[in-house]
Amino acid sequence: MPLARGIAAVMIDLDGTLLDTVPDLIAAAERMLAALALPLCTQEEIRSFIGKGIPNLVQRCLQASAGGARADVVQDRALQAKALALYQDFYFEESGRRTAVYPGVREGLERFRAMHLRLACVTNKAARFTDPLLEQIGLAPYFELVVSGATLARKKPDPMQLTHICAEFELAPAQVLLIGDSANDALAARAAGCPVLCVSYGYSEGADVRDLDCDAIVGSLSEAANILQSIRS
Repeated sequence: MPLARGIAAVMIDLDGTLLDTVPDLIAAAERMLAALALPLCTQEEIRSFIGKGIPNLVQRCLQASAGGARADVVQDRALQAKALALYQDFYFEESGRRTAVYPGVREGLERFRAMHLRLACVTNKAARFTDPLLEQIGLAPYFELVVSGATLARKKPDPMQLTHICAEFELAPAQVLLIGDSANDALAARAAGCPVLCVSYGYSEGADVRDLDCDAIVGSLSEAANILQSIRS
């Protein structure tokens, strides 16, 4: 695995890596579709739509609900705007109600901090949801920097968020590890020149994590900390 000894910082994805937010995202999507009098999607469908931000999630829910056949639903911009506004309001209410911290996350963060690694959270989720959620769950104090979906002009799989974090930390990309769960993370890391680990338990937008271009697959953040510690030893 081509991880250098010089790793000095770790960037960590939110949904599917730090937190299991699927139940809250699903609840908001179901409320949105019901409010629009549209057929509900299955929970597995909604789960596979997570990873490229809320606007993409809403659009894909509308497409799936319409069964790909009703162009008036899929292409109606007014409907899309209404659906997005509804979803954001519903998700703001639902966020954190059922969200759970994945096993090994707190232990991994503690060990990263003990290794004096700088930590950033990088997510496509809007700051409106990201910051309160990290505070509510108790993970906010671990992160020196949080880069959300609207922080910059582009987001994962574009490398802009990652290169921004590298610049803020004044570190070369090879020194900054990304830990994520999806192709968005792997693609962004490769484009930025950062090493990347993927967790085995995330969402992966319905894809098999073993197909992602990453340096290794780990079962937890605690296992990722083990890898970094062994490289340093």
